[in-house]
Amino acid sequence: MLKIIFTPKFWLTIIVTFICTMIGTYLAGMPYLNIIGSLVLALIFGMLLQVQPKITRGLKAEAGFISNKFLRLGIILLGFKLNLNTLMSSGIKTILLAILVVLGTITGTYLLNRKLGVNKELSILTASGTGICGAAAVMGISPQIKVSSDKQAQKEEDQVLAVAIVAIMGTAFTLIEIAIKPLLHMAPDQFGVMAGGSLHEIAHAVATGSSDGPIALNIAIITKLSRVLMLAPAALIIGIWYQKTTANGEVNSKSKLPIPWFMAGFILTSIIGTYAHFSVGLLSILVNAAYIFLGIAMAALGMTVNFKVLLNRGVKPLVASFTSSVILLVFVIIVSKLFF
Repeated sequence: MLKIIFTPKFWLTIIVTFICTMIGTYLAGMPYLNIIGSLVLALIFGMLLQVQPKITRGLKAEAGFISNKFLRLGIILLGFKLNLNTLMSSGIKTILLAILVVLGTITGTYLLNRKLGVNKELSILTASGTGICGAAAVMGISPQIKVSSDKQAQKEEDQVLAVAIVAIMGTAFTLIEIAIKPLLHMAPDQFGVMAGGSLHEIAHAVATGSSDGPIALNIAIITKLSRVLMLAPAALIIGIWYQKTTANGEVNSKSKLPIPWFMAGFILTSIIGTYAHFSVGLLSILVNAAYIFLGIAMAALGMTVNFKVLLNRGVKPLVASFTSSVILLVFVIIVSKLFF
């Protein structure tokens, strides 16, 4: 590890991925592009770097290391975005909806993927991103999937493909929900529940909720963050399940339980941010830092993409994600109408 950190290539990779992140963050503040979000934009710019092989040549080892370590740090800092008091005050209905959405969507999307012949690891990542919180969930769940060294390259491809699928589906359904809003005849709080309960990224929920005013926006954010709160327990459960169900001895059944310690950091920062009475400015800085670290991790991941593999393997998981997203939207619309 130290050999990688103290090399010029490491610092060059940090600089390059940081620039990608800053460009993505700036563009994410612009109309239309805000639907895509800064993390996905950072990934795209990381992928575009491969157009100039002089930049990426010889940096893939450093990029892999940075993607792995920085995503953990970003997830930990992302906990400062969760105000537990706000989530608890939203009521038991919102928490129950989040649990049902996360459990049902992950299970359903995974089974659909497997039915279509998608490999186990990609199925898990796509299902997690669809059910919890998009790219951040994909990157948060990925460390729980322990694979042998000869499958590491495919796992990295699975990460990129899952993020791309979630981004496409989230953006498409953001536009769909905004378009069908006049047909739904929902009160602002109901529309906010629908947006936060059905869409993939936080950016998608914000973009959709804001289209119906401040009440819908606030409810959309609270509902979405209730799903984000499920990231830590989902990571633990998926890690244990994956370890116990992976065939052919790929994972030693006697190995330690895959406890995601960085998720413990995520919970701890949520508690600190809620009860330590930090200023709004400081919390904003910490959350922005989280997205910078996550953006660097995404850009680094983009530098390692195999484009031919993505094109060959992307259709089936895209179909599964679309199908589950339609079912999720219909379910959340019905629940929003009946119970909110």
